[in-house]
Amino acid sequence: QLQASGGGLVQPGGSLRLSCTFSESILNYDTIGWFRQAPGKEREGVLASRRDGSARYADSVKGRFTISRDKSKNTVYLQMNDLKPEDTAVYYCATRNNRLILSALLDGALYDYWGQGTQVTVSS
Repeated sequence: QLQASGGGLVQPGGSLRLSCTFSESILNYDTIGWFRQAPGKEREGVLASRRDGSARYADSVKGRFTISRDKSKNTVYLQMNDLKPEDTAVYYCATRNNRLILSALLDGALYDYWGQGTQVTVSS
């Protein structure tokens, strides 16, 4: 089970850190990703990583978002900096049973388990 949290209202240029807490050890999962869905739009992959540290980023968040893991807390973080109004969306964390190839990390259809989502609103 995955539990996402940390969303909220932030001004453009601000920062937020989202958390995705697992009910079991994250060492059991190689591939973990963050996705988002804005109103009226399809879900899109934001960024995802594998246990070896390799990651894939959506072009729109490169240089602004990072992903990290804290195995002691069974938690994965999405650090979001320099937020823009177009980042407004419900953010979801997800994982799967087996490792994904790097090129497929942002394909949400390949993930097995999803958190409930947390709302991020970027507005002045």
